[in-house]
Amino acid sequence: MTSPEIASHTPLPDHAPLPLRRGLELLHDPRFNKGTAFTTKERNALGLRGLLPPGVFDEQAQLARNIQTLRRKDTDFERYQVLSALAERNQTLFYRLLCQHITELMPIVYTPTVGEACQRYGYYFQRTRGLFISAEDRGHVREALHNWPERDVRVIVVTDGSRILGLGDLGAHGMGIPVGKLTLYTACAGVPPHQCLPITLDVGCDNDALREDPLYVGLRRRRVRGPEYDALLEEFIVAVREVYPRALVQFEDFANDVAFDLLQRYRDQICCFNDDIQGTAAVTVAGVLASLQLTQRRLAEQRLLFVGAGEAGIGIADLFVAMLGEFGVPADVARQQCWFVDRKGLVTAERADLNHHKRRYAHASPGPAADLLSAVELLRPTALIGVSGQPQAIKQPVIEAMARMQERPIVFALSNPTSKAECTAEQAYAWSSGRAVFASGSPFQPCTVDGRRFTPGQGNNAWIFPGVGLGVLATGSRRVTEEMFIAAARTLAREVRQEDLDFGSVYPPLERIRDVSVRIAVAVAEVAFAKGLASVERPRDLSGWVRAHVWEPRYPTYA
Repeated sequence: MTSPEIASHTPLPDHAPLPLRRGLELLHDPRFNKGTAFTTKERNALGLRGLLPPGVFDEQAQLARNIQTLRRKDTDFERYQVLSALAERNQTLFYRLLCQHITELMPIVYTPTVGEACQRYGYYFQRTRGLFISAEDRGHVREALHNWPERDVRVIVVTDGSRILGLGDLGAHGMGIPVGKLTLYTACAGVPPHQCLPITLDVGCDNDALREDPLYVGLRRRRVRGPEYDALLEEFIVAVREVYPRALVQFEDFANDVAFDLLQRYRDQICCFNDDIQGTAAVTVAGVLASLQLTQRRLAEQRLLFVGAGEAGIGIADLFVAMLGEFGVPADVARQQCWFVDRKGLVTAERADLNHHKRRYAHASPGPAADLLSAVELLRPTALIGVSGQPQAIKQPVIEAMARMQERPIVFALSNPTSKAECTAEQAYAWSSGRAVFASGSPFQPCTVDGRRFTPGQGNNAWIFPGVGLGVLATGSRRVTEEMFIAAARTLAREVRQEDLDFGSVYPPLERIRDVSVRIAVAVAEVAFAKGLASVERPRDLSGWVRAHVWEPRYPTYA
């Protein structure tokens, strides 16, 4: 017998029943609208006669028209606006286009273009694509959640806009991030769009220029902090558990001073994770694992030096330590292989200015290190991980020093958007004489150095969180665990092929992301069943079970 849960995820049959909406109401509903793809028979049956031009275009013709329209635009931000309008008009066509051109369009719907979209959010906002819950909604959060029209919400991405990519506090304009993340849940892993809910918690904004902008759409006050902030978050979590008890909550782009505390407070209470901490960790560790095929070293031999000591860097180090633990390396020994440089220099035990999340990586000082180059010379790391949000923080002498010490130095410049990357792909390859193993958070174009062609890999979190989410949804897992991210990292690393490595990439090509996400989901599901976290009985064919949950964007033919 087919499970009702699976049945709710399977594609619509070739002949679907007539939708409840008709006429203009149907054309204005992006879930059912087919635009000019409605056949003459459907137009007659659905009250559409005269409401569309007479020409009937099949899906392929619509796809061709839309990609041509996008390519005629002058800027990526214009393309972002065109795609947003398509998503609000015709959901199926939007996702079909995105899946068919994922390599070309992912940088448009997410990093780096989404950063500019957030910065300009108030200038183009016309129609909500998620929920805004503000500090003024205290006592009414449950009511706000009930106002969302969908009842079967399974994934919530929530931000408070306090640390949007590497751009800082964008307040309510950070809504572009949860919208973009959930777009990737559907495009990369087939999570049904009606089960996705973007939420922005507007607790004020400390960006004075933005807050005073006449077109700013959020609360015009400084950020709520302390007990008032904690009370709003608690009310939100309690309301989510009541209104959407089966939902996975993904915390996104919260500032460092609250991100770790939120994860620590709620990870054992609800099904949740923090993508900036755990998703970034998994995708980065996967890149390091794949790099071992080029460096010819074991994972336990790696010494990591992080440029930046925020939630991304600490999350990566924590997962690296956890993975070494599976090889029998004690946590205190594994932590000694992770070092951090922040704005004030090398993070050491002698410093009295450290936040609590840095202290477990504050080792005894090995000597004076006034800058990054001094730290590299002193520590001789095998891998340099840029997570600082500081453009050009990794300069030529640093990479030259890395290349002098390591035959194949690992250099990851992970900060987003592209303008915030610690170095460019071409710089990393040129300054290391083509020997660097490079990856970035936002995409870089292929480049040629010393006659050799490189196609740098993108360590985008989209390789991880959609697959993790799909695995959690398919099993009804009650929690998201560290073991799931370890499984995701290992699975992603195994998907890197020799031809990818030959061109310098430690990640698969993006056109494979939907299939890779399903494989990650299966690995996550294995953990859920092994740890007794699943709320469904284990199926005989686990891969088939997971694939049955994948939503495919295709038009039905209405009877």
